[in-house]
Amino acid sequence: MLPPVEESVLKSNPEFAALHSTLTTAILNSDGTTKDDQSRAAREREAELDVYRLKSAKQHLLAQAISSAAPPEPRTTTTARRGKPSSTSLPEPLLDLLLLLPPLLTNAEQLSQESLSLLLSSPPFSSLDDLLPELASLVSSNLQSSAVQLARAANSNTNASFLHRHISSVPKHISTLSSAASQQFASLAKARLAAANSLITLLDRHAQALTSLIRSLEAKHGGVARSLELRAAEVALEAQRGEMAVETVLWNVRRDVYTPEVRDALRNYADHVRDGQRRLREAARAAEAELGEYGVQLDDEEGGDPVRERRFREIARAHRDVRRQIDEAKRDLSRLR
Repeated sequence: MLPPVEESVLKSNPEFAALHSTLTTAILNSDGTTKDDQSRAAREREAELDVYRLKSAKQHLLAQAISSAAPPEPRTTTTARRGKPSSTSLPEPLLDLLLLLPPLLTNAEQLSQESLSLLLSSPPFSSLDDLLPELASLVSSNLQSSAVQLARAANSNTNASFLHRHISSVPKHISTLSSAASQQFASLAKARLAAANSLITLLDRHAQALTSLIRSLEAKHGGVARSLELRAAEVALEAQRGEMAVETVLWNVRRDVYTPEVRDALRNYADHVRDGQRRLREAARAAEAELGEYGVQLDDEEGGDPVRERRFREIARAHRDVRRQIDEAKRDLSRLR
């Protein structure tokens, strides 16, 4: 079928719309084939194709009928094994012919002439003339049964005893159903395209309605909203101005408090503190070195003399006690005076 085209595309392209209308109405059929097929060569091609289609369909139906006419292989049961083998209603040559004829019909072109002649001269094909009446009866019954099934599918409301009367009308009925299905498929595609176009129109109108609603709300409440927005912007500017004023005052205070003389004094004091820290570190290192000479180690390193360290610690404690007693005696003397 021809691909559908959206209505908006046709409206926005008038020249393409005219071309599309000409193609779909005057040149092409709904299935995409051309309407100008009345030439002699086209009719001959169609006739030749119809002949080949009919021949292929007949061959396929004949092979299918012969294949389905062959009875299934009988299942071997316990009773059958104990007794005599079950006899089939068909003679063995006819049964062999039913089993071998369908592959021959479908693959005859693949066989060489010698193989085909040898096969046809061997049983059961050598007895084909004798078996042909029974074979024709079986194939006819099978085709009749298949035709009745097609008639039942095409005429489901008809009584089963009258289905054989509708066999001749099955091809016409199938052709009518196929044409109706194609037309309905094309109508469905057009309906889908129309629904899509209607949906686009509906969405456009919905967008227009929303735009009108927004404009109405802006006309009704836009002044208040703009006033609040301007008020908020004014408050934000005032806050920024206050922040800048506070920073200015802070820098002015710093400038008044930290005069150049104060900054020089603080800088000198910082240098003095750093120099004092350096002297303290040097004095601490000298004291540690002196204690190390006496065998006292302040850190966890090995190499000190525990006995000498304990003795000097006792001397230091005794010296501290003596100094404390001297201080107490001086305080007592000062009170007595």
